[in-house]
Amino acid sequence: MKILQKYFGTEIIRAVLFVMLALLALFSFFDLMGELPNVNKGGYLLQHALLYVFLGLPGYVYEFMPIAVLIGTIYVLAQFASNSEFTIMRAASMSNMMAAGILFKIGIVFVLLTFLFGEIIAPRSSKMAEAMKLTAMGAAETQQFRTGLWTKDLIRQDGLKGEIIGSRFLNVQEILPNHQLNQVKLYEFDKNFHLAREVTATNAAYQGKNVWRLFDVNQTSFPMTLSTEDIANVKSQKLTSLDVISEVTPDILAVLFADPDRMSAIDLAAFTRHLAENKQDNERYQIAFWKKIIYPFATFVMMALALPFAYLHVRSGGISLKIFSGIMIGMVFYLINSLFSHLGMLNTWPPVITALVPSLLFLGLAILGLRYVERN
Repeated sequence: MKILQKYFGTEIIRAVLFVMLALLALFSFFDLMGELPNVNKGGYLLQHALLYVFLGLPGYVYEFMPIAVLIGTIYVLAQFASNSEFTIMRAASMSNMMAAGILFKIGIVFVLLTFLFGEIIAPRSSKMAEAMKLTAMGAAETQQFRTGLWTKDLIRQDGLKGEIIGSRFLNVQEILPNHQLNQVKLYEFDKNFHLAREVTATNAAYQGKNVWRLFDVNQTSFPMTLSTEDIANVKSQKLTSLDVISEVTPDILAVLFADPDRMSAIDLAAFTRHLAENKQDNERYQIAFWKKIIYPFATFVMMALALPFAYLHVRSGGISLKIFSGIMIGMVFYLINSLFSHLGMLNTWPPVITALVPSLLFLGLAILGLRYVERN
């Protein structure tokens, strides 16, 4: 069994690596074609476009890992079947459960790799790519918004852990790649939703530990009730700088411009919690979070789908036909996985179910396929 495990592992890893390289080459070409119109805009040159495409590759590795595993495993098992190797292995007392166990152990490697790329490498490389592109083009992340970016957080009595005493709405016209905010406006309300303070600042810089330092500040404080008699109590003052403690951090602001599918589960969990605390819709990010948790385990499902191909004889279709079938199954899985994300949002399905159903459907197909080949 150790020899078979090593033999299966070597062949499948080699085949999956080849398929992954082919997919990366194909989609890199498409991405490069899409970036060429941006070349020579500002300081964005061809080398920047190439680097941008390269930094996007880890995201594709994460997205296509189950598909590459499916195609690579089908290719190896189809070769074993065509050369009668799998028949010999079965004659040497290798049962279906033993074959599934071998594939399961190999699948653990791919699951860990998928987690590695999805949680660590791809999110960081995506941020680096966007920051590099914006810097090279001399652009700001909020230029496409007419009124700037709007977000909300809570005001607490003692920093971030005290009692909630109000809410704050933040409006930013520009966010630079170095996380500097330009043309900042703050509107703070008390528990009764009375406007308590309005703050405008030319720019703001993050100081760490949830502290933003605003510069060139105009601050207006309002009394609890604003009647004719209270007009005199409205206070306005100019300040050189003002420190504001906020739950909104550069990471949360970056989330607003990032594709949820390219974010890590940790970032998604933090942003989902932030939205929930501020009573904002977070269903999209909940679905993305559970997809991040469940998607790597789809590798096991893909290997289970590939196993029936080892039991098909040569007369049931050549290797090329089986590989084509694997490509089609993989693409259908990818499309259904994306489709269910949108259906879940439209029909307000539970996020866990929305993320889990595609894998369960294809696991059911794998079980049916194994039963079919056993009976025939």
